[in-house]
Amino acid sequence: MKRYKLIPTLLAGVMAAGLLAGCGTKEETTPADSEPKKEQIVNVYTARNYEVDGVLYKQFTDETGIKVNVVEGKAEELIERMKREGQSSSADLFVTVDGGVLNNAKEAGVLQKVESKVIDEQVPAHLRDTDNQWIGLSTRARVIVYSKDRVKPEQLSTYEDLATDKWKGKVLVRSSTSLYNQSLVASLIELNGEQKTEEWAKGITANLARNPEGGDRDQAKAIAAGVGDVAIMNTYYFGAMLNSKDQEEVKAAQQLGVFFPNQDTNGTHVNISGMGLTKHSKNKENAVKLIEFMTSEKSQTTITQANYEFPVNAKADRPELLKTWGDFKAQKVDFAKLGTYNKQALLMMTKVGWK
Repeated sequence: MKRYKLIPTLLAGVMAAGLLAGCGTKEETTPADSEPKKEQIVNVYTARNYEVDGVLYKQFTDETGIKVNVVEGKAEELIERMKREGQSSSADLFVTVDGGVLNNAKEAGVLQKVESKVIDEQVPAHLRDTDNQWIGLSTRARVIVYSKDRVKPEQLSTYEDLATDKWKGKVLVRSSTSLYNQSLVASLIELNGEQKTEEWAKGITANLARNPEGGDRDQAKAIAAGVGDVAIMNTYYFGAMLNSKDQEEVKAAQQLGVFFPNQDTNGTHVNISGMGLTKHSKNKENAVKLIEFMTSEKSQTTITQANYEFPVNAKADRPELLKTWGDFKAQKVDFAKLGTYNKQALLMMTKVGWK
């Protein structure tokens, strides 16, 4: 008797399960089929305007299907824009040069922590923010370039030495409005103290071959023209000149040598460019994927081969030019300090007459 009573019960159960299954299928497929797929995007606010960045953004889109929208501007303006836009901001990533500026973005509260084992493996800790609110993308060394005809490498030693009488009337450098110079001076304030750095800035100003004018490339050209004998400039500009389509730049750079100063003391000044995930990112997952892509071995090789910057991923293949320069000792200064002492550095340079 019990056996016959079970049959209707089982049939009812099977029918109910079938109905539920049917209902489940309808609920899972119908709405999804009718809803348009959301476009996969990542919005980048960038103050780093290099052709190679655009090339890599396109490669990222080709590989992932995630579209990269770029808004270009000055770093300070983009930070203020993100602050003003607040939660309605469309920015997912902030990209800029200079550790001080990256730290300013962090202090302004427009960034958030990035969590990714891939990024942690690709970028060493000293090239990331201590709270992972920005990630290094490349580094650039601010070195001394010199006339191969008039200066021997053994005559060079440190940034501090350029301020001695030995180099009077022979030094070239761009103006105090250059963020590169402000960060160099900020690093020396951190390492040597305010008084010694002011004395150094005063000595550099007294040794100038001419009033500061032009960019880094113009300092190199001035050495080639015999205006001065040594200049302070970033290595990636020198690499770009040697491989330029402008034969005047190539010819000028070929007359110069590169010297990494302070190898027996605090190391050569190095600055950084980087990417930060914005606080109100609405495409967080895609933004992290783009950081992972940009810091990968393949992308880092592309950046250093095209832009002559130093890669943050140690596995990247450097161009032959960078290999010929060899390894060097870099300053060990917290990049945040470049922002901490920026205003002080600018006031100091103005005070000593560094125009």
